[in-house]
Amino acid sequence: MSIEVLPSRQALEQLDWSKGDGLLPVVVQDADTLAVLMLGYANAESLAATLASGQMTFYSRSKQRLWTKGESSGNVLSVLAVRVDCDNDTLLVTARPAGPTCHTGAESCFERAPGNFLGRLDALVQRREQQRPEKSYTTSLFEAGVRRIAQKVGEEGVETALAGVVQDDAALLGESADLLFHLIVLLRARGLSLDDAVAVLQERHAR
Repeated sequence: MSIEVLPSRQALEQLDWSKGDGLLPVVVQDADTLAVLMLGYANAESLAATLASGQMTFYSRSKQRLWTKGESSGNVLSVLAVRVDCDNDTLLVTARPAGPTCHTGAESCFERAPGNFLGRLDALVQRREQQRPEKSYTTSLFEAGVRRIAQKVGEEGVETALAGVVQDDAALLGESADLLFHLIVLLRARGLSLDDAVAVLQERHAR
């Protein structure tokens, strides 16, 4: 798995290991929800192990050794990107967790960590598509097929437009929420994600 390093892999050569006696703080952020999952520490060896394996490996100050997150629980952190801060002494890691990150069983080590609700919803829709639980509205949409889902997006789009013209704010917000949900389902039915659509917006914005 290829890990993106920002601003570039040359930044890794300029990391300032001296400030923390050979350790750098590592903030781990969920790639889908953007919630902060945990804070750990890395030394040069653990960072090299992370980049080689694609799984977040820290240096444990208590165990005095390298520690791959999830080595006991299986709740690994699959790393997508590593960002270096402006002082070259802190890392921001974007990862996808394979289960709860905190040892308490919580998703994050930070209680009620802020995140992107749409990202969490997108991840939930993905699980629904894979697991197809019974009596789930989302499951019924996936089983109906892409054409039916696309039809629902069209219906919700029209209802949203009408609400914007002739109904109050509450109605417009309600219809907008319905439209967003069904759009996420349509993207997933086509093997895409909300993040893929956002990436197009980001590319356009950068022009």
